[in-house]
Amino acid sequence: MEKVILIGVCLKNEFALSHSLEELARLANTAGANVHRVYQVRVQNFNAATLIGTGKLQEIAAECAAEKIDSVIFDEEISPAQQKNLEEILPAKVLDRTRLILDIFAQRARTQEGKLQVELAQLNYLLPRLSGRGSAMMQQKGGIGMRGPGERKLEYDRRRLRARISRLEQEIEQVKKERSLRREKRQRVPLPQIALIGYTNAGKSTLLNALTQEKAVYADDKLFATLDPTTRRVPMKGGGQMLFTDTVGFIQKLPHSLVSAFRATLEETAFADVLLHIHDASSPQREEQARVVHKIVTDLHAAELPIIDVFNKADLLSEVQLQLLKNQYPSALFISAEKQKGLSALLTAVEKALKIKWKVRPLRISAKQADLLGQIYTRSLVLSRTPTNDGGLELKIMATDGNYAELRKKTSAN
Repeated sequence: MEKVILIGVCLKNEFALSHSLEELARLANTAGANVHRVYQVRVQNFNAATLIGTGKLQEIAAECAAEKIDSVIFDEEISPAQQKNLEEILPAKVLDRTRLILDIFAQRARTQEGKLQVELAQLNYLLPRLSGRGSAMMQQKGGIGMRGPGERKLEYDRRRLRARISRLEQEIEQVKKERSLRREKRQRVPLPQIALIGYTNAGKSTLLNALTQEKAVYADDKLFATLDPTTRRVPMKGGGQMLFTDTVGFIQKLPHSLVSAFRATLEETAFADVLLHIHDASSPQREEQARVVHKIVTDLHAAELPIIDVFNKADLLSEVQLQLLKNQYPSALFISAEKQKGLSALLTAVEKALKIKWKVRPLRISAKQADLLGQIYTRSLVLSRTPTNDGGLELKIMATDGNYAELRKKTSAN
């Protein structure tokens, strides 16, 4: 297990965000590191060369040498030039929050799509940070006529990285097309779609397991326990089924490269009928976490969708804390996915929200219109079917306005 030091940096006139460093410590533990010490460094101005002052850097360098520290992790994103300068002073590997999150994603990715997306984000991060000096970076010596150094290894490595990035982008584009086809196929199977969104470790995977009564989705008390989206069918109380999709968790300062790489995955959110925003009711930072989620949802152009606020882990609050939270969020739901409490009310609220778009409607077909049943099942969710005396069927269906109008048109035409 690597021994690491964490460093948070803020201006002297700013409030020190200790919870951001606490989250960084959890990220480090998730990655398999042992946090030796946490520094909160206040500066008058950010140092363009090393982010923090040389005095504090020398102090940290001495501790790294004395305690045999493996890595120093900054909570802020550091530039390639800053990283190079810091590595010359500190006798340890230098990482920032972005690199740490990328490392965790690389450990957690399970599907081929997830691995491609993580590798792309890693290479885009690494490309500007390649560095080298002098003859050590010379890949070729002069040939006939002693023309001097040939292609430098640095340039060769950059060219290889760009070529690999190009191939990854092509592969991910193909994956995106395949995902689009799967999405269209799901839309042809008329099942309402609900996306679980929220801060990492809020309990989305645990909730999906509780709703489906199976342990099909890995869930753990760790940041980014699951990365790859999972879709499961959940029975509706009024009959029929819904599709619930567990999406990747969000986090403060989520690297832009990851948002870009995982856009194909995150776009699942924008195609849902209802969003369930899962909050960690027990987190002291739930307000800040909620703002992070709302920002990313807005960036994905999904903010106009119906959103239900669900506070998970409500069983960890005292009666007074729970009542205060209920007063603050009167329309929210309060559940415990682990103890399977409040799930019935959750499903009732989801079905109510779905009825804005998926309305329950009657539809009648005569005996000679039996061949339309296939189209009805592909364009609506059939809740019940009752035979009529003349050999026809009285159907109760859930359908969108457009699909219902199309079905009424077909049944009236025959």
